Amino acid sequence: MGGTFEALGDGGGAAIALDEVEVSILRSLAVQLLELIGPGAPEPDADADPLAALFAEGPSEPPSDPALARLFPDAYGAPDGEGDAGVDPAELTARSAEFRRFTENDLRTRKREDALAVVRSLDGLAPAGDGAVVLELTGELPLRWLGALNDLRLTIAARLDITEDDEGAVLFRLPDDDPRKPMVMAYLWLGGLQETLIETL
Repeated sequence: MGGTFEALGDGGGAAIALDEVEVSILRSLAVQLLELIGPGAPEPDADADPLAALFAEGPSEPPSDPALARLFPDAYGAPDGEGDAGVDPAELTARSAEFRRFTENDLRTRKREDALAVVRSLDGLAPAGDGAVVLELTGELPLRWLGALNDLRLTIAARLDITEDDEGAVLFRLPDDDPRKPMVMAYLWLGGLQETLIETL
């Protein structure tokens, strides 16, 4: 095992060997993602109506930060998308706002829990003699990690202004002295982790 996820022997999860630098990078990125997503919902009041919390409304406007907009996109696209022909753009905007009001809080909570699972997993590792550690993901952790890795890649892609169409051209042709190179390398590395974790599940 080295740098990629592999299935655990019993088929009940995934494992990967990480060195201290890789652990530090993953933890730092997950913490930055938590800061970007923002604090979770306040603890419920014991005397509060539980149904009120269930139907609490979230924001109706998309985030202004491009990375958050990538993490919390509109549910209904522009009217040029398939299935939207002939639909008034104002109607699509209204539909997206309504959908966002009732789903974004839950989505934000889930993304926060995924990133927290990464941080807690890494914090629970005990280093071996050579500084390397083996991270084992079982139960719900592989799916939590998949969610967080995807969110990290989306965030970095937004910061680098990468789209699916130009991904290859942008990523593989940057000179070594380009200031974006470290983020590109992180983006590619996270993609490899995500791909091998998917293959193990």
